[in-house]
Amino acid sequence: MELKMPKLGESVHEGTIEQWLVSVGDTVEEYDPICEVITDKVTAEVPSTHAGTIQSIEVEEGETVSVGSVICHLEVEGEEDSSSASTETEEEQSEASDASSQDREDQSEQTSTTPSSASQATTSQSQAASQPKNNGRYSPVVFRLASEHDIDLSQVKGTGFEGRVTKKDIEKAIQTGNNNVHSEPSQQSQTSPAQSPQETIAPQDGDSTIPVAGVRKQIANNMVRSATEIPHGWMMVEADATSLVNTRNHYKADFKKKEGYNLTYFAFFIKAVAESLKEYPLLNSSWQGDEIVVHKDINISIAVADENKLYVPVIKHADEKSIKGIAREVNELATKARQQKLTAEDMRGGTFTVNSTGTFGSVSSMGIINHPQAAILQVESIVKKPVVIDDMIAIRHMVNLCISIDHRILDGLLTGRFMQAVKKRVEQYSIEHTSIY
Repeated sequence: MELKMPKLGESVHEGTIEQWLVSVGDTVEEYDPICEVITDKVTAEVPSTHAGTIQSIEVEEGETVSVGSVICHLEVEGEEDSSSASTETEEEQSEASDASSQDREDQSEQTSTTPSSASQATTSQSQAASQPKNNGRYSPVVFRLASEHDIDLSQVKGTGFEGRVTKKDIEKAIQTGNNNVHSEPSQQSQTSPAQSPQETIAPQDGDSTIPVAGVRKQIANNMVRSATEIPHGWMMVEADATSLVNTRNHYKADFKKKEGYNLTYFAFFIKAVAESLKEYPLLNSSWQGDEIVVHKDINISIAVADENKLYVPVIKHADEKSIKGIAREVNELATKARQQKLTAEDMRGGTFTVNSTGTFGSVSSMGIINHPQAAILQVESIVKKPVVIDDMIAIRHMVNLCISIDHRILDGLLTGRFMQAVKKRVEQYSIEHTSIY
């Protein structure tokens, strides 16, 4: 029986096998986890759909495959061997038929080619050369193989889903590239210094290495994609959080006793951002091909770090929730992330990201946008400092709010108005006028 890559989310079309939890010959029960899979949305265990014995593993650790691809074979008790053999025979016959058909097509093309058609073919090839050879999205395995063999990925034809470069594509490119090196030594000797591969620093005695795999590799790919596809713009405003500090301090002890979790500053900032997004909905959008999609729902993504892993779970309909409701979801999502219990649903549907960099003592930072969203806002440390108010110096609790924007969608004017709206809401929090519940 074939076990296939399951669909782990509405917009998830592929996954990377991070780790196999079984080996060939192992016996598994129905619903036993057989491997861990990473997508750009979530890390999840894939269960066996039947009880049986693992016959073969078809996908290596670190390899990315499309949803529906066979990842292993399972011998199920009572399954007819003849059925398997028949299936293999049919596949072989089908492949042979396809190969024969392709040979006939190739012979037909060679026979019918005339000087006129050859000229047309040259024009067609010229036009094809100007088209992108793939969709520009590469799996960790493809990145590694291309780097090891000095392959220009932009020149590799992608045959996978939506033009994605597969492992077979890159292996074919490596084979072709190696043949070209051996057959054209004179061209290789003429390579200029500017065309030479980038020099690497060899490890020295006492150095240590950290393999880049799993979630860290997925993060790297997503960050490269965001930084290269999105033209980032930045802005920072300073807000007076003195009343916010007083309000939170007034409620926090009773809140913790009553609810069982902390009333954090972060919940207040998320509420201010969510309400401001209702006022300026273009910030709650994404660039999709030749159009900008303005999202009706305000779903706030929050960044949660765990050792070398980074998760971005989502608070759905944040504008409709109270500060208490937001604080509860932040606590629940952060706990699930650190226990590696986040589901695909927890990670789905984010439209704007808010990141609490202030927990690390940061006072100024510029985030990389969570693709394909339009912006990410960093909430920095709340710091007591002297400020001038009505020509007098006063000690106030100040906080920097830093935003990164997709400059294809947003410009300084609208971004500035949005940031002023967030600043105003932060500064208006008070014991008298702020409802926690």
